[in-house]
Amino acid sequence: MLLAVASGFSKTALMVAGYRARATARAGSICRDPYAAALAGEEGLELSRNYDRVYPIGELYTSVRTAFIDGEVIAAIRRGMQRIVILGAGMDTRAARLGHEGVRFYEVDGAASQDEKLRRLRSIADYPIDAATYVSCDFEREDFVERLTEKGFSTAEPAFIVWEGVVCYLTEAAVRATLQRIANACEPSTMVLFDYFSKKLTEGRSKRADDEAMREWLEGLGEPLRFGINDVLPLLYEEGFRHVRTLSFDEACLTLTGTYDRERMFRFPRLALASAAPPETVRE
Repeated sequence: MLLAVASGFSKTALMVAGYRARATARAGSICRDPYAAALAGEEGLELSRNYDRVYPIGELYTSVRTAFIDGEVIAAIRRGMQRIVILGAGMDTRAARLGHEGVRFYEVDGAASQDEKLRRLRSIADYPIDAATYVSCDFEREDFVERLTEKGFSTAEPAFIVWEGVVCYLTEAAVRATLQRIANACEPSTMVLFDYFSKKLTEGRSKRADDEAMREWLEGLGEPLRFGINDVLPLLYEEGFRHVRTLSFDEACLTLTGTYDRERMFRFPRLALASAAPPETVRE
């Protein structure tokens, strides 16, 4: 789902890995990813340092998002969920970090991105590559659900789908099509968790110079912000979801760190968790 670059991988995916590596090295961090440094390499670390200039809370932002999603995946597994799908996987390592007996992780991404990630993973001596089933998909020409089923995924069983750091780079049509496919093709209690931005940021209507600098920086990478929405509930309802929970990054950060600071400017990003049927119907 993320745009590929000449190196075979999304620059923002490398940047996020760089932030995860930095956070992991920090004492008391809420984000723990022992594989992030090797995956990011110096390029990913340098990208994160450069992004600091326009978004100085990037490391905290990444830590909060990573830790919140980790917690939801762990909770889903404890409820009996046995299929975890990482859609637009990037440098995700949850299959290795959160793997559990009887639980199958599927990583879906473009072929070039997936090949580059696997190349990097093979250089990490202790990384359990077999922890995930890798599903290559040309998202513009192929149906990701069909590609998943070809790899053993069952649409008759509930799944937990992580769609992290992707939505803001897509068109609204692509976002709607993906959500509609999840709601209509997957078992009804299948849940999707994703993050998104408000329109004010993605459409460049913020009056803060820092916000415009961030948008310009991402555009310079070849990965401009495309989609934002202020209230995701109507869109999710229209695409078939009937159980929705949303929260701001400020709320997530407060829960995870016990701190709140208005100056962090976490007012634009939000998190959403949705399913066509209530999650309580997940079979144990």
